[in-house]
Order: sequence, then C-alpha cells, then structure tokens
Amino acid sequence: MLIIQLKIKKILPDESNDLIDTLYEKESPIQSEQISKQIIRKSPKSKYQIFDEVEFTRGREVLGDLIVHGMIASGGTDIDWLIEHKGGFVILEFKGFHNDKINIAKGQMIAYEKLHEKLNQATKCYLYIIGCDDIDFSNPDSTVWIFEMNQWKTDTIPKNTTDIYGHDSGKQNKFIVYREYMDEISVEKLRDVIDSHWKEFERIK
Repeated sequence: MLIIQLKIKKILPDESNDLIDTLYEKESPIQSEQISKQIIRKSPKSKYQIFDEVEFTRGREVLGDLIVHGMIASGGTDIDWLIEHKGGFVILEFKGFHNDKINIAKGQMIAYEKLHEKLNQATKCYLYIIGCDDIDFSNPDSTVWIFEMNQWKTDTIPKNTTDIYGHDSGKQNKFIVYREYMDEISVEKLRDVIDSHWKEFERIK
C-alpha cells in the first residue's frame, strides 16, 4: 500500500490575500483606467463649431417673427445639415425620439421628396432622416436610427399619419415613423456612410 504524505503549509492572512488576488487576477488601478478608456471613446475635434450660441439662437428666433397671424401663409422649417461636394449632395435631418417614434411634418417631408427628386435628376443626392435619443455625437459608439429617402419612396418605411399603437387617436398633419422600421447604426458608421458618398462624388464629372 502506497502512502502519500502531504505537508500542509499554514497560510498567513497576508499570504491568503495575495493568493486570492492571484487566482482572480485582481485588477490594478492602472488596468481599470485602461479598460474604462477602451469602453468610452472620444471622436476627434469637430470641424465646425458654434462660437456664439446666443447669436445663433437669436438668429433662429428672429426668423420666427416672419410668419405672423393674419397672413394666409403658414409653416416654416429648415435643413439641419447639408453637404455639397462637386455638385453632389448629402442632406441630414435630425429628429428626436418620443415613445420610440419620430414626427415629421407633412410639408417638410413633401419638400424633401421634391428636393431629392430634382437633385437626383441633375446630380447625386442622398437624404437621410436620423432619429436619435439624448445622444453624445462625440462618442463614435453612440447609436442613431436612420432611413434614406429612397426607402421612403419605395414604401419600405410605412407612411403613418395616425399612431398605430393608439397613443394619438386623431389623424394629424405629420408623418409618424417608428424606431423599429429604421436602421440602427453607430455614429462612427454614419460618418463612414457620409465619407463614402463624398468619395463617390469625387467621380462626378
């Protein structure tokens, strides 16, 4: 009969802690900081900045006084972002989500449809509607939801004027687009899409 004798070493408290740290690969403060930096990325500095936010806001408010009560004309909107390169265009319209849906005024969407149609008769134009929550665009991993005007024209995006989930019972003078019908994309990927169009426009003669 073979007898194996084991010597059991008494583990002191300090040695026990060292052993646990080794077994579970306890992170050092430096390692934790490195992991944190990997999780939250920051984009390079933006090319365009609003240097005088007060003046920018005031300029938009002044335009609001152009259309007044007593006039026949009504409405008014703007284009959030327009990029032109060698005659090609990328147009971006941003909308905030509320109850997982965005609202687009009918007049604005009709104007975008016509603008998209006319520009594509003469050149190339991509028009994106971008839905977002409370987003930090400086984080390339932030998420937005998008669709392009061609998806709208081919009825890939349903043209609802009433809330199919019953939150708003009446028919309204706007289109309601639900998050579930839009394409989820990161800010970094959206930048890649924009750059791909820029490169495409380089080939326009």
